[in-house]
Amino acid sequence: QVQLVESGGGLVQAGGSLRLSCGASGRAFSNRAMAWFRQGPGKERECVAAIGWTATTYYVDSVKGRFTISRDNAKNTVTLQMTSLKPEDTAVYYCAASSTGRLRVRPEEYGYWGQGTQVTVSS
Repeated sequence: QVQLVESGGGLVQAGGSLRLSCGASGRAFSNRAMAWFRQGPGKERECVAAIGWTATTYYVDSVKGRFTISRDNAKNTVTLQMTSLKPEDTAVYYCAASSTGRLRVRPEEYGYWGQGTQVTVSS
């Protein structure tokens, strides 16, 4: 079992920055792919960024150059640094853990989820 707890969401003006953190408990964190998903009002859940066990990364096109995902296997944490935020980044952001280490981007490929943290970007 893996438990995930997110922190760092909030309200920020357009152009600002936020840092989301996810702490994981459970076994084999370093061998798991980790990801941040988001779901805005009336929208499907999408993978914003993912990181595999070898630290390979994926970013959805809309956040490339603005968001950075990283992991600290010694601390069992994964972080999403978000800069140049836009109103369209407003969503609930979820941390997710996979059962395997390969980089994955579909929600159904992640079996463990945090409770979500709200990010609101005002214009």
